[in-house]
Amino acid sequence: MQIGVILVAAGEGSRFGGPKALQELAGKTLLERAAAAFGAFADRVLVLRAPDLDRADLSGWTRVAGGARRRDSVAAGLAALRPETGIVLIHDAARPLVPPEVVARVAEAAARAPAVIPVVPVSDTIKHVEGNRVVETPDRATLVAVQTPQAFRVDLLRRALEASDSDATDEAALVEALGVPVLTVAGDPRNLKITAPGDLRVAAALLKD
Repeated sequence: MQIGVILVAAGEGSRFGGPKALQELAGKTLLERAAAAFGAFADRVLVLRAPDLDRADLSGWTRVAGGARRRDSVAAGLAALRPETGIVLIHDAARPLVPPEVVARVAEAAARAPAVIPVVPVSDTIKHVEGNRVVETPDRATLVAVQTPQAFRVDLLRRALEASDSDATDEAALVEALGVPVLTVAGDPRNLKITAPGDLRVAAALLKD
């Protein structure tokens, strides 16, 4: 089954202070660094903010405008995939250092599971709070932090988007709502997400290691 890629880069970067995709990291944009991990896939779609469509010209990528919400941007990317593409990897441009090994693990697992996500263990103690009161301390051993790329059967992801108009921080949550099991594979701590300006300094330090 052919695998395609959707690289999501249409966010406004509210916590960063502005759009992030075209921010530079050691001489290359976050977008360029994230895209480099997916050169082996033939069907590649880049979802951008409308003002960036003419500013981000990556060879071999189909460019489409995203929407107001993440789910709208993903839907726009799905609509641009080739008809023969049966599995899609969805990756955030805000994760510019994704190791090729993580991409390979997710793609390989997608051949045997309808939905796959890369995860890393949670090292901090997590508290569930309401207001300023702790109401619960979940068992850290049962918690993971989720990364991208996430893989889905294209027809399943379309069905998940059609089933609800609610937004989600990742597509796996929409698939979970259908009752479909989601397989996990090992992520990588280097696959950090650029959320705040200080994260660029951390990423630059990782590039030097």
